[in-house]
Amino acid sequence: MPYHHSDGTYVSRETTPEAGSQSQSAPHVSRETFLAGQTFSDMTAEADMSEAHVSRETNLDHSDGYSGTRTGSHSGGSRVVTPPVPEYDGGLNGGPDSDSDAGGDLEFDTPIARAARVAMTVRGQGDETWPRPGRCRIMSVANQKGGVGKTTTTVNLAVSLAMHGNRVLVVDLDPQGNASTALGMERTADSRSIYHCLVEDENLRELARPVPDVPNLWCVPATIDLAGAEIELVSLVARESRLKRAFAAYDYDELDYILIDCPPSLGLLTVNAMVACEEVLIPIQCEYYALEGVGQLLRNIELVRSHLNPELAISTILLTMYDGRTRLASQVAEEVRGHFGELVLKTLVPRSVRVSEAPSYGQSVMTYDPGSTGAVAYMEAARELAFRAQALVGNR
Repeated sequence: MPYHHSDGTYVSRETTPEAGSQSQSAPHVSRETFLAGQTFSDMTAEADMSEAHVSRETNLDHSDGYSGTRTGSHSGGSRVVTPPVPEYDGGLNGGPDSDSDAGGDLEFDTPIARAARVAMTVRGQGDETWPRPGRCRIMSVANQKGGVGKTTTTVNLAVSLAMHGNRVLVVDLDPQGNASTALGMERTADSRSIYHCLVEDENLRELARPVPDVPNLWCVPATIDLAGAEIELVSLVARESRLKRAFAAYDYDELDYILIDCPPSLGLLTVNAMVACEEVLIPIQCEYYALEGVGQLLRNIELVRSHLNPELAISTILLTMYDGRTRLASQVAEEVRGHFGELVLKTLVPRSVRVSEAPSYGQSVMTYDPGSTGAVAYMEAARELAFRAQALVGNR
């Protein structure tokens, strides 16, 4: 029977007419809720549905560290939508992490089915040819801070471009030689490398090796000898332009892209890369410390432009290691976009275990696990890079 609390709240009490059951009072419901006609069961159902919806979105959005959510500027700027493969999703409406079942058969709309369809889509896109630039684009992938994804970015962009009809040369200028390892280059104590080109004037063309299982892709590897090149270059004539002179051995009509993997420093090797190229691609990790070194890098780029290479310019910035579960990652992304504007690719590269595992097998993530969120993101970043070339240098 109904009764009133001392605060005037109206509550009904119902007894379940089942044998052996005891009367249980309904939880407290406010007068406003009762008068509005909303019962406690309605409220509970809505809360349960809301929790289930949030839980499902959270689990899907952050699978493998990738977030397909939208990020926007707190200052009211335009929202940035970052689906993994917006134009090549194979009807998945956002890739393997999408929570949408539109455009697909509900019977097969499971996480495994979505991931399988994306993997097939990524593999199948090797049959599509992306635009080739009107002339060879020489790009240094540089950031003096280590661990921001320079080598990973260089390797996976190169493989993605090569898979889609572009001819790519990777030059490994990092003494650690991680790009060479990821591209399956065998290196021994007697291996010829970029060191012999810079210090001993060997022909760069003769040092380039084809990358196994990836047509249209070559690599000039690095060996441990490169660690001493910084000191040996000091006494050489035109020490800052040794790499630029070596590139003259290549007929640029034979290549569409030359990607230079720079070491995590601002020494002579990095200066050689910036003198030899026209564009700089900067990977920036979506963490606070990654922003601290960008200012120094920009000052060094300006010095090289002023004194050694007036054609040098920052053309591309790629946000890497994005974790949508953290507010900091979104804030860093917003700050970078606010400062660099259109230079920043729309694609956010997520943290991905597969991206980290691939080099240990001598592969890029594009061939190791093409359906992973990391592979999908790098493929989309490479696609942006290729289509941006139309505005920068035209097509062939």
